[in-house]
Formats: sequence, structure tokens, C-alpha cells
Amino acid sequence: MEIKIFELYKEAAEQGTEKDKIKAFELYKEAAKKGDILALLNLGKCYFNGIGTEKDEVKAFELYKETAEKGNTIAMNNLGYCYRNGIGTEKNETRAFELYKEAAEKDEIDAILNLSYCYRNGIGTEKDEIKAFELYKEAAEKGIVQSIYQLGEHYFYGIGTKKDEIKAFELYKEAAEKGIIQSIYQLGEHYFYGIGTKKDEIKAFELYKEAAEKGYFDSMNDFGYCYQHGIGTEKDEIEAFKLYKKAAENGHITSMNNLGECYQYGIGTNKDEIKAFALYKELVERGHIYSLYDLGYCYENGIGTEKDKIKAFKLYEEYENKL
Repeated sequence: MEIKIFELYKEAAEQGTEKDKIKAFELYKEAAKKGDILALLNLGKCYFNGIGTEKDEVKAFELYKETAEKGNTIAMNNLGYCYRNGIGTEKNETRAFELYKEAAEKDEIDAILNLSYCYRNGIGTEKDEIKAFELYKEAAEKGIVQSIYQLGEHYFYGIGTKKDEIKAFELYKEAAEKGIIQSIYQLGEHYFYGIGTKKDEIKAFELYKEAAEKGYFDSMNDFGYCYQHGIGTEKDEIEAFKLYKKAAENGHITSMNNLGECYQYGIGTNKDEIKAFALYKELVERGHIYSLYDLGYCYENGIGTEKDKIKAFKLYEEYENKL
């Protein structure tokens, strides 16, 4: 009965009202004083995320450390995350790697994924793409859904293994069917370009739509592109504009560029060259290469700004040098 009550408070801390979260925090605090390991872990999570109390990353780190020292693998993984990102302590990627490895060896799912990531990117250890691939493969065979997507990435790009687009497609499909948003999007890309499968623009459109509705901005951009050009659906420039705008407002770079083109040429909205120029300028400041050309074109032709052939030439030159 006590375990059931404890689980209910855990749910309250994650999903309940502010009053519920404060109550859950107090419950964890009392149980933690008595040495309850799960309470220590959840108290750390409360401090880490500011649930039922003020956010305190140092306290969160200390609680994760205490819990990890008692052998809790979730805490080991969380402590590794703190060390890797310098949260509540000084950044220490080597220590993060060691903790991920210890927890992964005890079959902690998130730690296996984090350890694979460390090997793939050389974080806290020497880069070893083959080891990363092997860990993702092992995890995928255990049914860890996120690793199925990552394994697809390795096959698609040939990381730690021979490139195999058909195998990548199959893995993306499996992960997509299990609800992994990135895989839904990647599956759409495979159908769109005919990678590892027969080209199918209608299926691509449907998958972009599904991932976009789940808030995946890469997919939202491509969903808009399909509407703009009538790919896999009827052409609808107004809907395309809306999708670009929503993704752009959330900082999606490619969508910002596409939105600039919509304003520049009046696609799905009223023509507004000043807004187009402002978007291209912001994108150049953010380091977007293709917007260098667009901004140069605006200066060359006086679109949304005064003509300036010198600025245009410099931007074109920079664009050519970065291609």
C-alpha cells in the first residue's frame, strides 16, 4: 500500500497542480530523511526541475550523488548528466562517461544511450563509432525504442558500420511505428527522396503531417514545402505560409528562410519586402549560409532596403567561399 501511495505522489509531482507538487515534494523530503532511496532520487528531480520547490541544481547534484553512491542506476545516469553539462558542479566529461558506463553495465536504459553517444562523439573518452554502433545494436535488440532510431542513423550515415540505406529505412519504420517522432520524420524523408525504398510523395506528405502535428519543426517545414509546391497533396500556399511562420517563430532556421521568400514574393501572404530583408539579415547574423545570397540579392536590387552594390558583392563573395 505504501508503494502505491508513493507512486501516486510521484504522479502528482509530475502532472498535478502546484499544491499537489508541493505536497509531493514534502513527502519526498520526509521519506528521504529516513534514507528511502527512491525518495532521495525524486527529491533530486524536484530540485533539478523546480517541482514543488525553487530550482536548486547544486542540491539536485548532491542528492543524485548520494543516491548514486547507494547503487541507484537512475541516479548514476542523472549524475553523469550533471557532470557532462556542468549542472550543480564543475563540468567533468570523463566522470560523466564513467558514470554512464557503470550504470549501462547494470542495464540502465538511458545510461546505455548516453554511453553510446559518448563513444560516438568522443565525450569523456576516445571516439569509437564501432563501439557506439554495437551498444545501440545491443540496446535495439533489447527493445529500447530510442536506440532503434539511433541504429537507423548509424546505418544511414555509415557510422561504425557499412552504410545500408535499406536497413536504415527498416529501422526508421520500426521506430516510427513505436511513436519516435524523429523516425516518423526520417521515414517521411526516405519516402520523399526514395531512399532505401520506392519514392512515394503521398506517404511522405502524410508522415511530415504526423510529425509536424507532434511539434517537430523540421517536419513542419517540409510539410509546408509540400503544400507550397503541391507535393503529395494539392497546392496550398496559404497553408504553407502558416506552417513556415509557426516553425520560424520557434527558431527553425530553414523555415525562417522560407518565410523570408514568402514575404519577398508574396507566397501565401501579402508581399512585404521589408520583412523579407529583416529575416534574411537575422539569418545571416545566425550564420545561415544560403541567406547570404538572399541578403546580397536584396542589397543588389534594393529589396526591403536601399541598394548597396558593395555590400551585395561582399555577401555574394562570402556565400561562394562558404559553399
